[in-house]
Amino acid sequence: MRFRQLLPLFGALFALYIIWGSTYFVIRIGVESWPPLMMAGVRFLAAGILLLAFLLLRGHKLPPLRPLLNAALIGLLLLAVGNGMVTVAEHQNVPSGIAAVVVATVPLFTLCFSRLFGIKTRKLEWVGIAIGLAGIIMLNSGGNLSGNPWGAILILIGSISWAFGSVYGSRITLPVGMMAGAIEMLAAGVVLMIASMIAGEKLTALPSLSGFLAVGYLALFGSIIAINAYMYLIRNVSPALATSYAYVNPVVAVLLGTGLG
Repeated sequence: MRFRQLLPLFGALFALYIIWGSTYFVIRIGVESWPPLMMAGVRFLAAGILLLAFLLLRGHKLPPLRPLLNAALIGLLLLAVGNGMVTVAEHQNVPSGIAAVVVATVPLFTLCFSRLFGIKTRKLEWVGIAIGLAGIIMLNSGGNLSGNPWGAILILIGSISWAFGSVYGSRITLPVGMMAGAIEMLAAGVVLMIASMIAGEKLTALPSLSGFLAVGYLALFGSIIAINAYMYLIRNVSPALATSYAYVNPVVAVLLGTGLG
């Protein structure tokens, strides 16, 4: 690849490594004053509406029905289930060590689903994933790896859903460019808000300033920027590389938690 082709790839990976690494810390701040499903729903609805409005004002048109529905399904798998489960688990105070280890299984599940879809995988990818997973386990071996088992199960469900959605999303027709991310976020936001109402979530008080800032950061950086970077990756690189963020995010999260928490 030429440098001009590698530049957006490096930029997308950097966005995922740093921004998504910071979202664990920001989500923990947000759920102190927001119900978890409601916060995730508001995050994705706000991000989806803002991005869709921007695209429509720039002259983009809504995609045909089939790609639109495909994007909505990917939004359900990646964001509503994948990210929603992590947000709920954060609300249950799952220890960061457990969260890091479980999230680090995403690349492993991604390779397994790749094989199911007939995507060729290399031995080097399996070795890399084994080393990465072992590294995350060793990194957290001295921390708290005991805690709420239901929270860990929620993160595992989210990880499996995210891995499946990532592979499936690379095999189907999606809207062009950022329109895919806008529809995915809108669909996820609607589903999460419905789930919030079914769960009986209510705001008992107005969220704090830090709570509003957390949602704003998650909507702009964690969603509009990072999710579109991720969609670029699953279209242009192997699923194993696209999900490599799972090994870097815990390190960023620990550094932020130590430095700012």
